[in-house]
Amino acid sequence: MKNQRVTIVGGAGFIGRNIVKRLAARGARIAVASPHAVQAGFLRPMGDVGQIAAIDVGIGEETTLGQLIDGSDIVICAAGTFDTGRMDLVHHRGPAMLARLATRSGARRFLHVSAIGADAQSDSAYGRSKAAGEAAVFAAFPGATVVRPSLVFGPDDDLFNRFGAMARLLPVIPLIGGGETRFQPVFVGDVADAIVAALDRPDSAGKTYELGGPEILTFRRMMEMLLVEIRRSRLLLPIPAGPALFAAYFAEFLPSPLLTRDQVKMLSHDNVVATGMLDLKTLGIVPTALALILPTYLDRFRKGGRFAPATQTP
Repeated sequence: MKNQRVTIVGGAGFIGRNIVKRLAARGARIAVASPHAVQAGFLRPMGDVGQIAAIDVGIGEETTLGQLIDGSDIVICAAGTFDTGRMDLVHHRGPAMLARLATRSGARRFLHVSAIGADAQSDSAYGRSKAAGEAAVFAAFPGATVVRPSLVFGPDDDLFNRFGAMARLLPVIPLIGGGETRFQPVFVGDVADAIVAALDRPDSAGKTYELGGPEILTFRRMMEMLLVEIRRSRLLLPIPAGPALFAAYFAEFLPSPLLTRDQVKMLSHDNVVATGMLDLKTLGIVPTALALILPTYLDRFRKGGRFAPATQTP
């Protein structure tokens, strides 16, 4: 991959920044398309001087993206959003346009980051938009590779950091859908390694991989593990999907809602690797357990912070 030119949309995001780090270590020349390029400046120290460039461009700006992609060997779409008003653009129309531009420019590879749960019949806009994006990408670039991670965790994740902050302030942690929904949490570093491995393998063209960790855990179990790590005792309160949808409706009127109706729907369905799907092991990646990574970043939510004594009472 040394000296190959890579254009990545969403490279400043949670998954994208880990992809950029690994590609830079392999010697790739990377252009990161970001609607806020100044905020993506933290990526530059991951490579040598001039190896990583952040370009100020949004996923809907076809002319500028076409110029950026022109001459690229590899194009990666790692953009994602939980904003229902932007899902069709970010998950469907944007990736479709990128795939068309990649085909027109003669790019060798196109990789699209989707998600487990992508389904045209899903009751969530997230799942439907992800499915539409996959179909459009393959239509425009038949040799594309699609990766579908389960719930992704790591130091900059949204889920464990959000609930860690919640547990620091509130006596109760809500378990949406009763807390029995099953997930297969996957480490963000494993996702990035899988993407690089897929790009190294010609036989990954035209294929879809589902990426999950070594364990299938209920939402309740994940919250129990979080509380053990941050050394706090909190009531885990099961909330059926109906009342959760009602509460989320009003939460959506807030500038930054903690929960939306679409997220409630997503949290009500199992999110695990389907039987027989290509997965991390297919790509030679040994999945990392959640328990090995949580201690590296959740200690800041302990009472007294990360330097609190181990004998501290929650």
